[in-house]
Amino acid sequence: MTPEQIIRRPIVLTEKASLLREKHNQVVFEVARDANKVEIRDAVQKLFKVTVANVNTMVMRGKDRRMGRGYAKTQNWKKAVVTLKEGDAIDFFADAPEGTP
Repeated sequence: MTPEQIIRRPIVLTEKASLLREKHNQVVFEVARDANKVEIRDAVQKLFKVTVANVNTMVMRGKDRRMGRGYAKTQNWKKAVVTLKEGDAIDFFADAPEGTP
């Protein structure tokens, strides 16, 4: 798998993710379910040009949602909490133009 296939999206707009980023220099990503910690570390280092100190992963269970009259279950997905080396940082909002909501 390529790094773009492993790292699906960053999870940055939650309270927990922002607290981890500010206090512990950790970043949260949604990753491919079949990716392991070594692949996730290599993908983050290659895409963002940072040094990764540690990777913790967890599989988040899908929720039951209403679909019309019945219920359906959303897919399970994997979350990775990546600890960066001291001094490294990933800024997701650096390229956003001023005044953009």
